[in-house]
Amino acid sequence: MARVTLEGVRKVYDNGFVAVHGVDLVVEDGEFVVLVGPSGSGKSTTLRIIAGLESLSDGQLSIGGRVVNDVPPNERDIAMVFQSYALYPHMSVYENMAFALHLRKLPGKEIEARVREAANILGITAVLERRPKQLSGGQRQRVAIGRAIVRQPRVFLFDEPLSNLDAKLRVQMRREIARIRRDLKATVVYVTHDQVEAMTLGDRIVVMNEGRVEQIGSPLELYDHPRTLFVATFIGSPAMNLIEGSASFDGGARFVATDDRAFSVPLTAAQAERLAAVAPERLVAGIRPEDFHVADSATGGSTLSAIVDASEPLGNEVLLYLRAGGQDITVRSGPHVLPRSGDRLPLHVDPTRVHYFDRVSGRSI
Repeated sequence: MARVTLEGVRKVYDNGFVAVHGVDLVVEDGEFVVLVGPSGSGKSTTLRIIAGLESLSDGQLSIGGRVVNDVPPNERDIAMVFQSYALYPHMSVYENMAFALHLRKLPGKEIEARVREAANILGITAVLERRPKQLSGGQRQRVAIGRAIVRQPRVFLFDEPLSNLDAKLRVQMRREIARIRRDLKATVVYVTHDQVEAMTLGDRIVVMNEGRVEQIGSPLELYDHPRTLFVATFIGSPAMNLIEGSASFDGGARFVATDDRAFSVPLTAAQAERLAAVAPERLVAGIRPEDFHVADSATGGSTLSAIVDASEPLGNEVLLYLRAGGQDITVRSGPHVLPRSGDRLPLHVDPTRVHYFDRVSGRSI
């Protein structure tokens, strides 16, 4: 396997549109890195630059210590799995998986051994003689992955490979991909718009927005310490609640919502010091749904009062959709809390779990 290094990589099209703005990224040997972001964020363009399917306009790309800016795709020793499977319909599963090896003129016995080994890893040995139209979506995706595995590349590239599958099959294939990666000890760059997919698969996640890297980190690092408002709302499901307001230092340091001054959260000493020094009048408070708690004697009182709009019982938990602080908020609660629409709930917030952002720059404070 190999390390992949991007240094100041940019992509500018002929019409002047900048698709990728100076990406700096190192994917270590054997690491699984996920590029995640909404449509138009530049993640697929970045992957295609690594694959050699898009030329870079500026910067340097290295694979295994070798600069490959001008190296054609077939000489980069990479294998790519596409969203559309890209299987040859007139060939059997075996022939699809063996095709690239035949082009490289490998001995027949080696081709046979590689295809059988990959089919065994993927659990598709029984369908090697079938054609793609005779397979389910999950089986076709396994064949596409198998075609990449048999090439024994230095780097695997995945471009939204699960987006065509139904929800249950996506969960199953996520487990398969994680297991395959572990068994092969492969270097993987994986693109998806699904943050759940990113959180469950990646050693590190690269969050992209409008062609720029917003933050790079482990799944829990991004969840617990988002550096920007975009990352805070993109990572996590349901998304982080955002409440605009300001810091008040009269009679104790507190965050006070702009649209409802009854919505207030005490500030810790460290928070008060940071906010006073940066932007006390233009704040956004970010609170995860699970960091709200329906107040009772155990929580010691409420921080705010909220009106129930709707609730979603999901078996293991209940999602509450409330109105507080002049805006909608979502609360994740235990399975036995099921209020009715219109009920008023007292909520408690742990001040140490609240994130604060500059409303203008969007950066974490």
